[in-house]
Amino acid sequence: MAVSLVTVDRPGVGRGTCRADAVWDWVQVLSGLGLALFLAFHTLLTASVLLGAGVLDAVAGGLEAVHLDTLAHWTVPVLFLVHFVAAARKVPFRVREQRVLWAQARMLRHADTWAWVVQAASGMAVLLLGVIHMWTTINAGAIAAATSAARVQSGGWVVLYLLLAPLGQAHAVIGVYRAGVKWGFIQDTCRAQAVRLGLYVLAGGLVLSLAALVRYATL
Repeated sequence: MAVSLVTVDRPGVGRGTCRADAVWDWVQVLSGLGLALFLAFHTLLTASVLLGAGVLDAVAGGLEAVHLDTLAHWTVPVLFLVHFVAAARKVPFRVREQRVLWAQARMLRHADTWAWVVQAASGMAVLLLGVIHMWTTINAGAIAAATSAARVQSGGWVVLYLLLAPLGQAHAVIGVYRAGVKWGFIQDTCRAQAVRLGLYVLAGGLVLSLAALVRYATL
């Protein structure tokens, strides 16, 4: 089914606006890639508990020795905020806009359109859950298997992580894929392979995250 997009010229929309939009798009992409890399590293760090509590403590201790934990405590929240501001320009917050988006997605029946819907919805959830997680971990002090296990085993934290892990992984994978398509790094000839690779990465991240969560819950 062919779809034609009609653009409407509006007063005040010119070359300067287009340039600003391009800059914001790159800010969104670069901040998103930074957060995706951090999420991959964070997943591997938390999954190291599967090799034993001592392994996690040793890895965390090495990061603290070179002050990478302090660096992450400053840079990740900043990237998080910048990425949200840049991405919020295109997120439909109003109910009317959400209804239009839903209707268009159902009409087009296109996988990439649905991927954007999932990315937008998961992004709002990750914003809330991620802020809670970051605030807690930053104020918890040094990373250790014992403190992480105690947090998972107390209150409703396990529910939060059961929601945050898959939503965060899905948001990151879809975001990297869509950025690659938008900026021409993923061509039509290799799009199927990119989707397959993204699904493998998503499955691997979910397995590691959930396995680590089970280990913390039973440590």
